[in-house]
Amino acid sequence: MRFLVIGSGAREHAIALAASQDPSVTAIACAPGNAGIAALAEPLGVDLTDPAAIAALAAEWRADLVVIGPEVPLVAGAADAVRKEGIACFGPSASAARIEGSKAFAKEVMTAAGVPTARSEVVDNPAHLDAALSRFGPTWVVKDDGLAAGKGVVVTRDVEQARKHALMLLDGGHPVVLESFLDGPEASLFCFVDGRTVVPLLPAQDFKRVGDGDSGPNTGGMGAYAPLAWAPAELVDDVVERIVQPVVDELADRDAPFSGLLYAGLALTSDGPQVIEFNCRFGDPETQVVLALLRTPLAGLLHATATGTLADQPPLEWSDGAAVTVVLAADGYPGKPRTGDVITGGEAQGVLHAGTRRRDDGAVVSSGGRVLSVVGTGPDLDAARADAYERVASVNLAGAHHRTDIALRATRGEIAVPASS
Repeated sequence: MRFLVIGSGAREHAIALAASQDPSVTAIACAPGNAGIAALAEPLGVDLTDPAAIAALAAEWRADLVVIGPEVPLVAGAADAVRKEGIACFGPSASAARIEGSKAFAKEVMTAAGVPTARSEVVDNPAHLDAALSRFGPTWVVKDDGLAAGKGVVVTRDVEQARKHALMLLDGGHPVVLESFLDGPEASLFCFVDGRTVVPLLPAQDFKRVGDGDSGPNTGGMGAYAPLAWAPAELVDDVVERIVQPVVDELADRDAPFSGLLYAGLALTSDGPQVIEFNCRFGDPETQVVLALLRTPLAGLLHATATGTLADQPPLEWSDGAAVTVVLAADGYPGKPRTGDVITGGEAQGVLHAGTRRRDDGAVVSSGGRVLSVVGTGPDLDAARADAYERVASVNLAGAHHRTDIALRATRGEIAVPASS
């Protein structure tokens, strides 16, 4: 199988790495890739916002399977363009990718499917904002209706901060979604979906805030771990039955069948799991830990999803133990990051590249905000966490920062689902 990955982050590095270990894969390319992915896949150039260019590249490279990592090309219709070339593609159509591309559309689908989620209201006019804010709180959740790379959300107990964020979005021409606050710990569940069949992966938990103790602004994700020993044993089955399958069926009934990776971001509340958001692709950084534990060959699963044969696949196999990933971010992130700094130690096992490039003199330098994802594994979460931070200590990037508390509360037994109300 000739395997083409579209994207340039640590998520794509994790996907390419898993594919490189699959005996069915004969060649791997990644567009545009990064300095780390280039060590195991042929680097190709492409404009991620141009579906026609992605499809043309897939045809020129003679890909058997195209795996589209980021949300931007999916929402733009890249998977549709690839399929029109007669090439199998892992990723939803533009119509199905609206589940991430528009939070208002996602809410509409969830309401129609009877899926538990936060109460919400869309505001598209500043004149209506104050009245809408008065119907929420005292913890306000303000979201950009469109794509915002994980950084368009503000959760605050300060109504003026909520109002300021909402006005900034509205002034930029972006409708705002206000939501009621959901109590309980968060979890992410990835599911392979081929139109109707749903195959769940391990649940994970990620860390959005930039600083220890969940302080500071939201980011694209500063770390993650899996599995969730504190979660109810029936969590995955419950979420598939009550949340994922109804949404998949609703999209199919709307002639927008979902094919690819459906990501449910969940709050495990006192009233049971409720949806915070849906994404239409592998999440980053959760992908880095989930794929580190997957024993079933990935390429075959992705191909089965793309070709509608998921129901014929045997049950997934998982490694025992746990995985932890810690994101190493550039100075300035999640604001304007400093770039161009030399990275040493980035070739070590367990280090996945995101914002990196290779300079003309051969040095690997930073080129984005989230620069590396460092993955550790072990027989339990304590060991995986220690392994991850030991690997972090061996990487050097001037001015870099990372959270020191990824998975810490879980190892201490401090996370619990609220008792039923």
